[in-house]
Amino acid sequence: MGLTHTEKLLAAHTVSGEALAGNLIQARVDLVMCHEVTTPPAIQMLADHGLHGVFDPDRIVVTPDHFVPSKDIESAELARDLRKWVQENGIKHYYELGRHGICHALLPEQGHIIPGQTVVGGDSHSCTYGAFGVFSTGVGSTDLAAVLYTGELWFKVPESIKVTIVGRLPDGVYSKDIVLELISRLGVDGARYQALEYHGETLGQLSMEARMTITNMAIEAGAKSAVMNVDQVTHDYLKGRAKENNWVEYSADDDAQYVREITVDVSHLAPLVATPGQPSNGQTIASLKSDDLLPVDQVYIGSCTNGRIEDLRVVASILKGRRIATGLRAIIVPATSTVWKQAHDEGLFDIFYEAGCVVSTATCGACLGGYMGVLASGEVCVSTTNRNFSGRMGHKDALVFLVSPATAAATAVSGKIADPRDYL
Repeated sequence: MGLTHTEKLLAAHTVSGEALAGNLIQARVDLVMCHEVTTPPAIQMLADHGLHGVFDPDRIVVTPDHFVPSKDIESAELARDLRKWVQENGIKHYYELGRHGICHALLPEQGHIIPGQTVVGGDSHSCTYGAFGVFSTGVGSTDLAAVLYTGELWFKVPESIKVTIVGRLPDGVYSKDIVLELISRLGVDGARYQALEYHGETLGQLSMEARMTITNMAIEAGAKSAVMNVDQVTHDYLKGRAKENNWVEYSADDDAQYVREITVDVSHLAPLVATPGQPSNGQTIASLKSDDLLPVDQVYIGSCTNGRIEDLRVVASILKGRRIATGLRAIIVPATSTVWKQAHDEGLFDIFYEAGCVVSTATCGACLGGYMGVLASGEVCVSTTNRNFSGRMGHKDALVFLVSPATAAATAVSGKIADPRDYL
């Protein structure tokens, strides 16, 4: 019996146990991601047990990203505790404000993610890194404490779902639409504690940024992880960027066993919208009911899902020469300081300003209802983020629709949810 991509990755790092689906194993972890929300509790847990130091300061990457710059005393103290811990432990891969970014965009951008790794992060969307052929998953503060001290962690080896994406994307349709389509089929728990293993000709048409949008939202289907094969697109992205060049590339055996197989043909896919309450509520714009076409109060473009330079260029292509609708506010949040600088240098900020948008520094911000765009009761928001659960971005009575950056930009101009194909 052949092995899945996920089984091979975990088998190469197993300390004890056998890396077959359903088994419990202890595995070495190559890289740990930390930010200012979940890491301070992990640090405190270790201190409470008299445990000091980290397993390897060179294999930990740290950035404040959720509430930056600090929005209140509590967030300032979290960031202070994180800085102190970094200094005490000699962690060199620390990205302070001005060189920081949303963690899941920053680590690949700065070359920390390379094929063949095992990566864990104190954040659920750590599954993003699977776009590079790694096993990557999010953990809570307790498991984060364990891996920071030992460099190892236990896993139940997940079963895998094979997702094959075929066809050529039509104009105006993007990777965000692909993943919303997939989640609408799976449901928010349809891949619970399973790995999504992506295959198919369409992946070769997608940039690494577009691929990361897809792997980022594996958790929205309940998945433990997501993974894609390494190809020339991966190599091109890593060239001159990767911190290490001695990586190992794995892929599933032809006779690997999957718990389920799904094919998504994107040839006739249209721009999708996930209506409020669940990321799985995906439907075409044309099929929206009149009750869904409410005047939009806020358009939010950013997050670890869609705040990269590729996304901002698409937004700018639609906003150029246009103004956002009266009574609507549009907030654009580059995912990292580097993306901010690149967007500025390319003149995108001028386009955003002329259109009537506001541009923020890199932060998770309003995605989790933190700040920089929190919603009031009854407000309607169209967002490029990954979750639209009630209360996620502010008041529980606010309504959040998930879309691609193109659909978000078109909506900002229209004032109501709009098809980006009418504006491209």
